[in-house]
Amino acid sequence: MPEDTPRPVLRMGVLGCADIAVRRILPALVEHRSVRLVAVASRDRAKSERLAARFGCAAVTGYQALLDRDDIDAVYVPLPPGMHHEWVAEALTAGKHVLVEKPLSTTYAQSAELVEMAARFDLALTENFMFLHHSQHAAVREMAGEVGELRVFSSSFGVPPPHPASFRHNARLGGGALLDVGVYPLRAAQLHLAGELDVLGACLRVDEATGVDVAGSALLSTATGVSAQLDFGFQHSYRSVYALWGSRGRISVPRAFTPPREHRPVVRLEQQDRITEVTLPADHQVGNALDAFAAAALSGTGRAALGEALLRQALLVEQVRKAARVVSC
Repeated sequence: MPEDTPRPVLRMGVLGCADIAVRRILPALVEHRSVRLVAVASRDRAKSERLAARFGCAAVTGYQALLDRDDIDAVYVPLPPGMHHEWVAEALTAGKHVLVEKPLSTTYAQSAELVEMAARFDLALTENFMFLHHSQHAAVREMAGEVGELRVFSSSFGVPPPHPASFRHNARLGGGALLDVGVYPLRAAQLHLAGELDVLGACLRVDEATGVDVAGSALLSTATGVSAQLDFGFQHSYRSVYALWGSRGRISVPRAFTPPREHRPVVRLEQQDRITEVTLPADHQVGNALDAFAAAALSGTGRAALGEALLRQALLVEQVRKAARVVSC
């Protein structure tokens, strides 16, 4: 595109004032050329006004009021998972493209309904798995031949306990570790393993006081017997890793899911009598994710693939939950 040709810009609104929106998404929306932050909505007028003043956009009271605006092309939805189905459906019905925090919804049936709606209305719909847009994962795929034939994929994502008032402890709002952090290892397994994955078994630790799962593990397999060993939870010290273990070596990624913008990832390759550490360039996965969403919304390309990815992810999450042995804690 010639430098003097105006770049298409996606006009975006934000439904809700969640912490992740304030810390990571709103700052990126303000600085990125492919998108323009138009308005932020909250059910609390004072909260939306504070954020609007901070990020230089309009304040809106109520989510529907934002969806009714004709100066917004797309919305970002950082609401608790239990509210996703309702408000993603409302946004699609209003003709808005939707970037929604993971998970898309709390059940496969709800996710399938939303994917069908997006296709019917010819709108972009995607989950905000920002890590997929960090260049370190493409570098790992290029290095994968160094480990020979892949035998095992392993991944762990654990965080310290959330604040007691967090929606993560509320079953009605879609809380629980599987939907909050477990979805990351599941999505990473799909990134690196070919074909469909079968859930062979799982375990979920459920807090008797809240009724939500606080930790878990899952064992998956490809049709050819490559296994995926996944662990997750929010009763842990912080850990965000994955590894590919093959016939001739092992590649490990120690900052897999939430590397800071300035962080230069170090990927470790272990082979017989040899260890190689490769330092990769820093990358802005938040900005890259916004660019990818804007491209899908503005160009219309790749939307069918987005829907297929959403359904594969939702099905795996549901299969893990159905297969899980539930242990009270």
